[in-house]
Amino acid sequence: MAAPIDRPGARWGVAMCHGFSGSPSSVAPWAKGLAARGFDVEVPRLPGHGTDWRDLEGRRWREWTECFEEACARVAARNDVVFLAGLSMGGAIALRTASRLPVAGVAVVNPGLGFYDWRVRYIGAIRHFLRTTAPIDEPAAPEPVGDEGDYPVTPLAAVYELRQLFRATDRALPKVTAPLLAFKSDADPVVPPSSMTRILRRVASDDVEFVPLHESPHVATRDREALLIVARTAEFFERCAAKAAHPAVGA
Repeated sequence: MAAPIDRPGARWGVAMCHGFSGSPSSVAPWAKGLAARGFDVEVPRLPGHGTDWRDLEGRRWREWTECFEEACARVAARNDVVFLAGLSMGGAIALRTASRLPVAGVAVVNPGLGFYDWRVRYIGAIRHFLRTTAPIDEPAAPEPVGDEGDYPVTPLAAVYELRQLFRATDRALPKVTAPLLAFKSDADPVVPPSSMTRILRRVASDDVEFVPLHESPHVATRDREALLIVARTAEFFERCAAKAAHPAVGA
């Protein structure tokens, strides 16, 4: 276990968001790694997730974002500095939240903003005729860290809500001014590279770090580069906190 960062008197918190149809277990190594370094980390279970796929079927995207913002408020109440983090859809939610709330920094892993499957553009109609689809398959981690918590099927009504969330996030990106750390897997069967390209092009952050992941699939937070993600995130947040505590003259 790594030693906590030395920061006398300062309390740093992280609100972290899991991905679509998953659960907090998908980001557990990331959360636990930051907690071991002294961060106060909270990972809320989004409505409709971590229970039964039928529960996800009836949820709306604003329920997910409101749940995460409530977690942010709790973290802010306990800490002096607040950071956001998210995986996949959780990355989109973290970015949208950063456009609405004052935070010291944001870290995202394989954030979603679009889809590989062209049929999603017709999801508004398809969801009325087809109830579910099979989840996207990806290779298992070489050293799995617990159960990822995914559902055996994906309700298309929820995919429609996911698309609406991505659209809302895209519109909000120009309002994201917090420092951004972005990780992207070279081989990601779930989120296309265009999502990251658009995020990096549209955010207003003047402090952006991009870290390619060469050995991880989509859920990189549970794969062989999980420790790298923890270490780079802790270093980035530490630098952001120092910058927030000692802003440049005229900033």
